[in-house]
Amino acid sequence: MQLVDNETFFKQLSALFESSAKSGSIWLTHKRLTHQDGDVHMSSEDGSAEFPCLVRASDGKDAKFSTVVQPSDLEQFHAMYGSILKSSMSATLRKRDKKREKQRAEEAARKKRRLQEEIAIDGPKRGNGRRKRQRKIKAALKLEEAKKRAQERDEAKARTKTS
Repeated sequence: MQLVDNETFFKQLSALFESSAKSGSIWLTHKRLTHQDGDVHMSSEDGSAEFPCLVRASDGKDAKFSTVVQPSDLEQFHAMYGSILKSSMSATLRKRDKKREKQRAEEAARKKRRLQEEIAIDGPKRGNGRRKRQRKIKAALKLEEAKKRAQERDEAKARTKTS
């Protein structure tokens, strides 16, 4: 992790956004800086304690850098940081495909309803309609197998949640 000053951080952050414009992810963290010599308490006697912030940026691979922002520079830093984020994210973010999500949800609901339906086996055992009855028997067996597989999947999910 490379510790840089605020101006260099903004330059590297802009370059990082440009390099991952087509594909890739960027992780940004912003937190209060803790000290190595002991625990720092948030409250003080007069209530005016201010602490520096540590801001990190990473693409998950080779680009990892951070900067320390002093309380006196925090407003300027956030103004610049916000403008870089707005300009970089407006072009690279894309809308979710809600139509496809809705279609997948409807399809899953349809499959669940189909598993709940019972197939009525009727018609003659011999003569006209025998083939139709045989197809219904085969479909009923297939439905039972699908129900069994779905139940096993649900049990496996329940087991993974508990462990």
